[in-house]
Parts: sequence; structure tokens; C-alpha cells
Amino acid sequence: MINLYQAILLLKTEKEVERFLKDLCTPKELSVFQERWNVCQVLAKEEFSYREIHEKTGASVTTIGRVARFLKDEPYKGYTLVLDRIKKGER
Repeated sequence: MINLYQAILLLKTEKEVERFLKDLCTPKELSVFQERWNVCQVLAKEEFSYREIHEKTGASVTTIGRVARFLKDEPYKGYTLVLDRIKKGER
């Protein structure tokens, strides 16, 4: 049996990822993932207050703080990995 991470690596197109995630996650879970990703991109681009980010994204201050913590302090650096690849034009 392959694990979830390996299964994700088998997906080849954006549409395939969308289909897989819609099967795997509830609509609310997908909405939360998208919200966190939106917050991440805003935090990475410019300096905004949490209130301004809330106004732009609708995310709670708690969510914004969580994403900011993972961007700056946590060791995983998954957000940073993807943001760096976007900057380099990788797809």
C-alpha cells in the first residue's frame, strides 16, 4: 500500500489534483486549505497587518497567525519551498 504523499506524487495535472482532493476532503476542508494558501501568499509578498490580511482574505487573525508562524518559525518550510518554486517559475 502506498501512502498519501506517494499518491499525491502520482497526480499529473491540476485537474487530477482537484479531483483527488475533492474525493479526499470535505468542501470545508478544501476551503480551509485554500484560505491558508491565500494568506500565505499575501504574507510572503508584502507587509500587511493581520487586520489588513483579514480584510483581503476573510481569514481569522488566528489563521493568519498560524500561517505566519509556519512561514517563519516552524522547521518544515513547505510553504517556503512552494513559494520559492513559484518565484523561479517552476511548475
